[in-house]
Amino acid sequence: KKKKAASVQHFNLDVLALPIFKQEESNLPPESENKILPFQYVLCAATSPAVKLHDETLTYLNQGQSYEIRMLDNRKMGELPEIDGKMVKSIIRVVFHDRRLQYTEHQQLEGWRWNRPGDRILDLDIPMSVGVVDPRANPTQLNTVEFLWDPSKRTSVFIQVHCISTEFTMRKHGGEKGVPFRIQIDTFKENEAGEYTEHLHSASCQFKVFKPKGADRKQKTDREKMEKRAPQEKEKYQPSYETTILTECSPWPEITYVNNSPSPSFNSSHNSLFCPFSLPPNKQNLLPTATPQEAQQWLHRNRFSPFCRLFSNFSGADLLKLTREDVIQICGPADGIRLFNALKGRVVRPRLTIYVCQESQQQTREQHQKHENGDGSMYHAIYLDELTAVELTEKLAQLFSISPRQISQIFKQGPTGIHVLVSDEMIQNFQDEMCFVLDTMKAETNDGYHIILK
Repeated sequence: KKKKAASVQHFNLDVLALPIFKQEESNLPPESENKILPFQYVLCAATSPAVKLHDETLTYLNQGQSYEIRMLDNRKMGELPEIDGKMVKSIIRVVFHDRRLQYTEHQQLEGWRWNRPGDRILDLDIPMSVGVVDPRANPTQLNTVEFLWDPSKRTSVFIQVHCISTEFTMRKHGGEKGVPFRIQIDTFKENEAGEYTEHLHSASCQFKVFKPKGADRKQKTDREKMEKRAPQEKEKYQPSYETTILTECSPWPEITYVNNSPSPSFNSSHNSLFCPFSLPPNKQNLLPTATPQEAQQWLHRNRFSPFCRLFSNFSGADLLKLTREDVIQICGPADGIRLFNALKGRVVRPRLTIYVCQESQQQTREQHQKHENGDGSMYHAIYLDELTAVELTEKLAQLFSISPRQISQIFKQGPTGIHVLVSDEMIQNFQDEMCFVLDTMKAETNDGYHIILK
């Protein structure tokens, strides 16, 4: 126990220094490493023995397996009396540890959603959980769950992580190395209006996810490697602990904390969700006098919503000061160049333009054409920059004013009328401009739609 406490103090500051939790400077006071925190979260999974003394612990989890997180009340006598006898709310997130993936989180999660329709990254195992009240999972936030709990009572929440670390790695010859994730828990108390928006405590830990039983094999491999090391070398590494203690960090910087609209419950239908891509395009240049709020609106209108959180405190002048290299480093090559050109007022030609017309409209137009000259069909232009099936799904959802989740599959009518599933590779082989008539039908297996490009 003494070794464990010492190790926790060792890497406490290392966690706070991570860029996503630090941003510019940590919101936590410098003496926070020595204070007793109001809550403690313990993940019941062993840490790896192949981690150096001053590094943060690393824990291996099996895909889909239920793991317990103990929610412990660690308050001293008389501390936070306002929550005595009351519930608090905790939000659990699975997020990326690497900065590169943090910048492209939206695209990464949307790609995962497309490849794994109907699945979630993070789930609660409700039957095994104890003391959890009103558990909720928003269908549009695959990596987040939330619930209420009473600190004075025993509370254990069981989680399941369904993604694996290698799903987010670049494909390379000679095998793949899985990316690390983070589990972060943020806890809030009620304000005077009865809303859970007042932050109490945040903590996180680093982990990787393997296919079923893969975590056990990796743990065994690490242990065998350590046993072969010389005694002097072993002293440079932490022992393997039976549980993983989440260490204090800054709260997750998201606007959703103050969003007081009710979250959909586990049984909610996604049909009532609004499409987040329905903002109309606006080609106006960003002005240096724009406030941070106006800059956020400009980013939304110009299809840079995934980066709004990163630029949440940037005014128009701040954004315009960024160099081309700055923007590419933050947003990646494709989105970075597009954002830089948009900031400088340059017109960027889309990589692919698709003109679509609904089949019902087409039939109506064809009837009128019997009495009129020319083609009376009304086509809508869809502009694609990323040339992915996910992007096409989002643009079609915007056209139909529905959520992208309501589009189950997109097919292209091929030879002899067969339906071919639209993939990224197929879209990349389209000509610069294509015309299609859309046929939609309700899927038999779920509430989504099948869209056929004719």
